[in-house]
Amino acid sequence: MGPGSGATDESLDILLVEDNADLAGNIIDYLEAVGHRLHYAADGETGLRDALVTSPDIVLLDLALPGRDGLHVCAELRRLADRHIPILMLTSRDTIEDKLAGFSHGADDYLVKPFSLAELAARVVALARRPLLGQPHRLVIGPLVVDRQARVATREGRVLRLTPLLWKLLLMLAESWPQPVSREAATLRLWGDEPPSSDSLRAHVHLLRQVVDKPFEAPLIETVHSVGFRLKIEQ
Repeated sequence: MGPGSGATDESLDILLVEDNADLAGNIIDYLEAVGHRLHYAADGETGLRDALVTSPDIVLLDLALPGRDGLHVCAELRRLADRHIPILMLTSRDTIEDKLAGFSHGADDYLVKPFSLAELAARVVALARRPLLGQPHRLVIGPLVVDRQARVATREGRVLRLTPLLWKLLLMLAESWPQPVSREAATLRLWGDEPPSSDSLRAHVHLLRQVVDKPFEAPLIETVHSVGFRLKIEQ
């Protein structure tokens, strides 16, 4: 294993952190049967340590764990790991608030118990195909540098002073580049299904442009008609 060792339809190194032994056994048996390699931890402390030491391709992380809960493990893994390890959170909590809490702590995907093992296997493969797999925390996109671990962004070496919401918005654009971020996805990520107003996203994109584009010669943020927004940077 190691940075960038992930595959798509080939075997993946998967760390399962789950305290329900019966469920863990079923998951391990199924995923190993379809060709993946499983490592197992029954509590949050061990799971965090194993993830940092072994650097798996994907972590399947239960939310309700003894010791450190899944949210804490997820946040610490994002803070301490030297690359982006995809995290699929497994939990019986299914409210939008629970899902947003998982995403805000760094989860990449969310699967609510009880779930189909076939769906879990499909989510694992889909997650492995995402462009973030194995990427370093520091994204360099043309003149823009976004450090996900330090939560700092610069353009042409100048620090961009961003509010927490503007940081989230810029991070979405950077992680999706060169693809656009849809208005619906941005709104859900920033506010859930209850944005402050119908113009909230447009207002925040305007504010982001004031920071990222206005002080510089050429704009980086463009509107994609009928879709959303993206970074316009030559590859």
